[in-house]
Amino acid sequence: MGASPDPALLIAKYGGRAPRYTSYPTAVQFSNAVGQDQYRQWLKGLKRENGAVSLYVHVPFCDVMCWYCGCHTAVVNKRLPVMDYVGRLLKEIDLVADAIPERLDAASVHFGGGTPNMLTGAEMAEVLATLGRRFRFSPQSELAAELDPRLLSKEWIDEAVRGGLNRASLGVQDFDADVQAAINRVQPFDLVAESVAWLREAGVVSINMDLMYGLPRQTLASLERTIDQALSLDADRISLFGYAHVPWLKSHQKLIDESELPDPALRYAMQNRAADALEARGWRRLGLDHFAKPDDSLALAAADGSMRRNFQGYTTDAAPVLIGFGASSIGRMPQGYVQNHAAVPKWREALDRGELPVARGLAMTDDDRFRADIIERLMCDFSVDLASVADQHGRDTAELEPSFDALRAMEADGLVVLDKTKIEATRAGRDFIRTICTVFDVHLDREAVRHSQGV
Repeated sequence: MGASPDPALLIAKYGGRAPRYTSYPTAVQFSNAVGQDQYRQWLKGLKRENGAVSLYVHVPFCDVMCWYCGCHTAVVNKRLPVMDYVGRLLKEIDLVADAIPERLDAASVHFGGGTPNMLTGAEMAEVLATLGRRFRFSPQSELAAELDPRLLSKEWIDEAVRGGLNRASLGVQDFDADVQAAINRVQPFDLVAESVAWLREAGVVSINMDLMYGLPRQTLASLERTIDQALSLDADRISLFGYAHVPWLKSHQKLIDESELPDPALRYAMQNRAADALEARGWRRLGLDHFAKPDDSLALAAADGSMRRNFQGYTTDAAPVLIGFGASSIGRMPQGYVQNHAAVPKWREALDRGELPVARGLAMTDDDRFRADIIERLMCDFSVDLASVADQHGRDTAELEPSFDALRAMEADGLVVLDKTKIEATRAGRDFIRTICTVFDVHLDREAVRHSQGV
């Protein structure tokens, strides 16, 4: 095995499209074989004695469409659709809670989008209050929202914090004005700095910033400047995502000039330059794309092996159940996954009929759970002891033998080190961890183009 694998050769061989593995099986495998009747049965089986649950609320609206966006969202210019959505959201919370035999503890609530602060501060507080009536929060519960600094005001923040909001994630992507123009998201540094100051003043205990590499007009130097500016605002965590250019799935991405996108080699260099810059400044690299201060709870979870991965990325949340609310939201039950209708009209119509608005899902097999744990540990720890995971599931590592041919080839290329049933990604291999995980994915269609580039 060579000490310094050639990046160009690795990109050519392993830099193809691969899932982000925020779940396994991935959402591509969901079907209408699971619907509202199955979901209702799963909800009926939930018990408080089995531990706290997590809650996710999706807000599928934005004020302006960012051309890089890969989320389920739409631009609205009037208040009425948002107000109507909030009313239906409260109805869905009640419908779901009514299907659960007892009031469950909630470890966390996460508002995603779209743009959750398209809701007014009062509406955000109302949703939180309704969740608080139907689930039990504690002083330790994390109530977080993804926020657009362009729409934030001190008054909004104060109202949302009074309602319980205590963590925030700010969408930044890049501070360079030329890059911002190329992705249709113009937000000056001073605007973001003001938002951070307001959040801190209101008592928000943790602030994350979302950054991106692989954007049009982005350079290694401009990306490092963005990182320095983000660190000057004293964020607690940074998420550094690779831009996923999938215009066949998201038509607005066609507005991005593909000639201005970095090629795979430059993307790879950007990923490494950004990670090196953050680590050189004392931050801990966590999994594929998260970074945190050494004393942050996520960094501590990564250090002791308890960090998890779900649809919101890397997390300290160990809850076995995630209940989703809102159009397109995904929930995770012990038995499998459910996803609501992505189109707001269909989601709304189902609620108006008194139905749980589930469009599709997946019932997991024992083999799915086994492989899900392997993939999660690789994504979180860059290593896994297959024998240990197999023992936890009552399985035999011999079942995984077909994966070892690919793993041995990866070892020869310097991506992994194999020690009997233990797998550890090398420093070079960490950049290709999604591709390494694919060797355990028995559902993956390797000819499909639905997934983003592996680096």
